[in-house]
Amino acid sequence: MASSIIGGLIDSGHPAGMISAADPFPASLERLAAIAPVRLCADNAAAAADADVVIMAVKPQVMAAATNSIARAVRARRALVISIAAGITIASMQARLGPEAAIVRCMPNTPALLGCGASALFANARVSAAQRDHAQAILGAVGITRWVSDEDALDAITALSGSGPAYFFLLMEAMIDAGCGLGLDRETATAMTLQTGLGAARMALESDVDLAELRRRVTSPGGTTEQAILSFEDNGLRKLVADALHAASDRAAAMAREMG
Repeated sequence: MASSIIGGLIDSGHPAGMISAADPFPASLERLAAIAPVRLCADNAAAAADADVVIMAVKPQVMAAATNSIARAVRARRALVISIAAGITIASMQARLGPEAAIVRCMPNTPALLGCGASALFANARVSAAQRDHAQAILGAVGITRWVSDEDALDAITALSGSGPAYFFLLMEAMIDAGCGLGLDRETATAMTLQTGLGAARMALESDVDLAELRRRVTSPGGTTEQAILSFEDNGLRKLVADALHAASDRAAAMAREMG
């Protein structure tokens, strides 16, 4: 995700020389250097030393150590800290960075790798208007952004868009398997499924009508689509989806509690 954000920033005109990056694994830094000529650092403290914005693109399990390593630099520079670590609350970060720390929590998703991400952001009261704009510009370089007014809403965002790509992948897998069951070869079933998914998403994004109307326009009375839709509805698709998202949201909240 860090590489995607760096790539998006450079593509949007941000000078590579103004970006510093740290990673404990030399191989990761070598891959990053191949993407862009950013300044490479051996440790987090060095990367954060002159930064106005620090992006914490780390696993939740190492966030405590990572925040401890940059705390002095963040306090000295009054830097904005942007965290994309799931389940790590602002309160837990402030416990290490200090109560005055300006922090934005962000929940992006993996299509950011292609510049098609969806990121939700929440800012604490220490974040200035200029810092909010800066955070939005950074995440906007890899997709769309939306602010939420409640930190707990990030649990719902995690369930909806953070985990969401996997739901579509699962549906595509099921459609491909069903197509094969109807006699298609897997290559054909795969190509038709993926292109249909792409086309449907583009229609939804570019249309001036809502999803229900788009669905109705494809669903002729007494036709094939109607039979499939009726089967979905009769088998409780909407409840299945709602239950799945509630389970994901509950798990996101539980992870936050577990990680303190």
